[in-house]
Amino acid sequence: MNKQIRSLALLERLIAFDTTSYKSNIELIDDVKQIFEQHQIYVQLNFNQDRTKANLFASTGPENEAGILLSGHSDVVPVTGQQWDTPAFNAVIKDDHVYGRGTADMKGFLACAINAMLDASQCQLKRPLQLCISYDEEIGCIGVRGILEHLSENLIPPLVCVIGEPTMMQMALAHKGKTVYQARCCGEEGHSALAPRFVNAIHVAGHLIQSLQQTQQYIALQGQQDQGYDIPYTTIHVGKIAGGTALNIVPNQCIVDYEIRNLAEDSSTNIQNLIFDKISEEYQSHIEIKQVNEYPGLKTSPTVQAVEFIQQLLPVDTTQTNISFGTEGGLFQSAMNCPVIVCGPGDIAVAHKPNEYVSLAQLRQCEIFLEKLVTTITV
Repeated sequence: MNKQIRSLALLERLIAFDTTSYKSNIELIDDVKQIFEQHQIYVQLNFNQDRTKANLFASTGPENEAGILLSGHSDVVPVTGQQWDTPAFNAVIKDDHVYGRGTADMKGFLACAINAMLDASQCQLKRPLQLCISYDEEIGCIGVRGILEHLSENLIPPLVCVIGEPTMMQMALAHKGKTVYQARCCGEEGHSALAPRFVNAIHVAGHLIQSLQQTQQYIALQGQQDQGYDIPYTTIHVGKIAGGTALNIVPNQCIVDYEIRNLAEDSSTNIQNLIFDKISEEYQSHIEIKQVNEYPGLKTSPTVQAVEFIQQLLPVDTTQTNISFGTEGGLFQSAMNCPVIVCGPGDIAVAHKPNEYVSLAQLRQCEIFLEKLVTTITV
């Protein structure tokens, strides 16, 4: 099957770039830029403040028509502390699978999409094919926001945007949004022998956590429901807590990190207000909450024409589903005012783990999908 996979050589090339989120992605972006420019494909870069990372936008075809936008992120999660059987940044082909960091999430799709752009550049197109490659998706969908601000002002809204996250080439039309909060619970230092005289910051945090649990119970019983998800309602999760210095000192500070993963129908701001209202007034004044990061959920109606268009390019048994993980899809939907579909090769179950892989069959299925896509927009 290896000889049938046109994108394999390019995937090997992309895997060799260590684009872990805390590192630069410039070498990968420059490499893709050179490939595109050799084929007279328009390329625009959008840098972070210190120019160590960049988003890439590429387009081929007529500029005055709404296009088809493909999108994926260049960054990958760390391999530190993981036990890999093969070098993580060398693509290794074994038993009809390609192993390496980012094979599934999501350089496999990027390799296929880059080749689709090269194919499209050799055709007379009715409408443009476009590709966006972002940075820092893995740490909260941070990087893409810079180029979306520019594209929303200068690009005709696409007919559809396809985010190539690993869905086993099924069509995902929805995922939850996510908002991350950090609460600083304040108290008063004092000797533990006189503890009742002081406000204990960990006790304050306990009241906050109790409110988080109560709000979660309320949402589960009375909140919005979407049976398309494994957990059909908005979830609240405490992931980290740190407080106190010594057992004989009443702690004056406790930090609680928590998240809200909300259905598209729910507002994380309204839920946060509900959480705070459930805390007794005597403790509210001891809690300072700041929003650390957020990205919106995605919800594309299955009845829009773009869904039918993409469905016709995929096998007849392709399903429409919701996914449990977040993507940049909600950001694209909001900024570009277009339908967004998440569909890409590989299984999210193997992403972020040692020995991450994508099957050759999945890569070929993605290639066939994109080949059909290019054909539909060719004169």
